[in-house]
Amino acid sequence: MNKVAVVILNYNGKTFLERFLPTVIQHSASVAEIVVADNASTDDSVAFMKANFPEVRLIQLSFNGGFSTGYNEALKQIEAEYYVLLNSDIEVTPRWIEPIVALLDSDQKIVACQPKIRSYTEKEKFEYAGAGGGFIDKYGYPFCRGRLFETLEQDENQFDDTIEVFWASGACMFVRSELFHQYGGLDDSFFAHMEEIDFCWRLKSQGYKVMYCPQSMIYHIGGGTLSKNSPRKTYLNFRNNLSLLLKNLPRKRLFFVLPYRILLDMIAGMKFLLDGSFRDAFAIVRAHFAFYRRIPLLLKKRKNYKPQEVSGVYQKNIVFDYFLKKKKYFKDLNLTDFS
Repeated sequence: MNKVAVVILNYNGKTFLERFLPTVIQHSASVAEIVVADNASTDDSVAFMKANFPEVRLIQLSFNGGFSTGYNEALKQIEAEYYVLLNSDIEVTPRWIEPIVALLDSDQKIVACQPKIRSYTEKEKFEYAGAGGGFIDKYGYPFCRGRLFETLEQDENQFDDTIEVFWASGACMFVRSELFHQYGGLDDSFFAHMEEIDFCWRLKSQGYKVMYCPQSMIYHIGGGTLSKNSPRKTYLNFRNNLSLLLKNLPRKRLFFVLPYRILLDMIAGMKFLLDGSFRDAFAIVRAHFAFYRRIPLLLKKRKNYKPQEVSGVYQKNIVFDYFLKKKKYFKDLNLTDFS
């Protein structure tokens, strides 16, 4: 069994593979197996891989099941102690693997870990999908150290501490393979977006830890498969966020938080309408109906484990803090409000 397997899930990403895979090989091949799992691409990604990178293991999946199913199916075919789920639009740096592996080796309770994630286009800034480690507020809104909504902080070494976080970014997530398979991997029904938060939350409920390790750093483009302004992305984010809450909130919090979130989503939909973003507003409506249809399935999944209170939850409303109280940076939040 390999110690580490770096697994890049590709869907129509030939241009990213061409640009970034050589760097991944340069900085990873000596310490990890490198695998590209192709999610039934319709471009010439597979032919490109076979012609240009025959030394890299290629797994061809028969259909595009999104991020969740794509990784679940690919990882069934890979033996390693640690998996690295790595987006194709990422530039890695020298010795990006070793610090996180050392951290995982030091504590068997650590199930997942992410590096520091900076923007590829603005190299001194944190990147949206992960930044300096992921957190969540009591109403289920995710945010990061270094990124509150659209405000991206400059990296001035303010997040150079190795800490426990709530969730690790799916853009680059190191995960202990035994626990990944033991607890069912990523939720196939999510397709894409927030499946990594769901995975981390489930494992935290079982007493495991999720970490952030700044000694490892990568650069991420972001939006490689779905643009931030895509109504499809809006749909997935709203549908999966409600699913996340129903699956993972302890019962005593669920009956208060879920109706409140539904109200906030209605307000978000009205704002989209007022801004003229009709497709996004309709995406929220579609997301809610899809969520309501899935409630029996989600409740069944919830019964498979008992959601517990977990650490790392911001006990305020990050939406109100950001938009009404103008708290734009992580330092503006009161750390005593995390529990």
